[in-house]
Amino acid sequence: MRGITKRWVFNTFGVILIILFILVIAFAFVIQGFYYNGIFQVLYGRSTEIANIFSDSEDFKETARDYIENFPDKELIELMAIDSEGNVFITTTGFTPDNRQKMPDYETALVSDDYYADWHGNLSSGENVMALTNVIVDDYGNNVGAIRYVVSLEEADRKVFISISVVCLIGILILFFIFLSSTYFLRSIVRPVREIGATAKKIAQGDFEARINKFYDDEIGDLCDTINYMAGELGTADKMKNDFISSVSHELRTPLTAIKGWAETVQLDGFRDRKTLEKGIGIIIKETERLNGIVEEVLDFSRIQQDRMVLIMDNIDILAELDESIYMLRERAHSESKHIVYDEPEILPAVLGDRNRLRQVFINIIDNALKYSDVNGVVNISVEQSGDNIVITIADNGCGIPAADLPKVKQKFYKANQTVRGSGIGLAVADEIVRLHKGSLDIDSVEGVGTTVTISLPIVGTDAPEDKSVDTDAGI
Repeated sequence: MRGITKRWVFNTFGVILIILFILVIAFAFVIQGFYYNGIFQVLYGRSTEIANIFSDSEDFKETARDYIENFPDKELIELMAIDSEGNVFITTTGFTPDNRQKMPDYETALVSDDYYADWHGNLSSGENVMALTNVIVDDYGNNVGAIRYVVSLEEADRKVFISISVVCLIGILILFFIFLSSTYFLRSIVRPVREIGATAKKIAQGDFEARINKFYDDEIGDLCDTINYMAGELGTADKMKNDFISSVSHELRTPLTAIKGWAETVQLDGFRDRKTLEKGIGIIIKETERLNGIVEEVLDFSRIQQDRMVLIMDNIDILAELDESIYMLRERAHSESKHIVYDEPEILPAVLGDRNRLRQVFINIIDNALKYSDVNGVVNISVEQSGDNIVITIADNGCGIPAADLPKVKQKFYKANQTVRGSGIGLAVADEIVRLHKGSLDIDSVEGVGTTVTISLPIVGTDAPEDKSVDTDAGI
């Protein structure tokens, strides 16, 4: 008895029990009042006869004897005739009356304005009775006697007890069925919740293959589906993270190996061979720049994840930045027998942005286009104004992206092609930088045909940020 079950027992079942108890008590009072009121109405109806019977009578005792002897309900109601001194001189039972028995109703009727009073309580014998007394007075208001009606309430009490017992039995049956149905209902919640808890622990410990059996097609079932989906997504994210670590490790190892190898070569032979020295230093510088780019990309991704990416905004010539990016990669394209075709327009409106970050985006996209293009592949780059936006299109005729992978390529760590170098976070970083510029980065690709990346940036005075700098973390 713990958790949900305990709370239900103390809250819901306890409240139901209290409500049923109150209803039983209320019913007991109502049913007792019903029976007692019925008996009282009978006594009161009989007592109204006295006014007519004793109105013309000059001898109270004689008239009282005659009334009592001819009373039709002797078996149900006991009648007593009381003289002016307060002594019972005749009853319907035929037994000698016990004048020691107190008669509260008679005493009250004597001082009552209408000479009438009723009472119910226990006799000295312990019997529960109801009594009603009418005092008879003459024309001068003098007490000449009284007639007292007494009815035993034991039969009424027995009926009240039976009725209450039946109600209690019904209440117990209701509680029993409520308990059974609620126990089944609670088990239908507690069992899945316990399994959800156990499975969640497995998932927390790294077992992303753990799944929850779906018991019911309801909110609990939806929760099971959600947790199973979460486990699948966590497993995918964990695999992507591991692939990312492996990829970055490989990306870091390659330039480090080259740097170490050429450093050793320079150390051994470089000072004797000028040509070897220059080549080695050049490769070391090139691989160091490559290594620095990888580290910067990872740092940028970390800043984005922590909302700490800083943009230094200024009015920039987007054509100049794009031209600089193409220039940086044109020599590499030539060395790989690939072609960059760029039709540069004469002039375009300025863009409010961070020149270094936008150049980083352009380099990343063009670099990807070259990586995924075959020998003699062509990367077409175009720029135009479309309404209030500058649209840069970078298209290649490379291997393309499978339709199943296309929606995920901008996700962190995701690599559609594991055979090509790269960390898997370049597009995620580029997409976030463009988003911070209030722009958009869209990718369209057909496998085996090629990929087109469209970057849209607002021109100055439209939807671009108003401030000269954008810092997503004010503390940086």
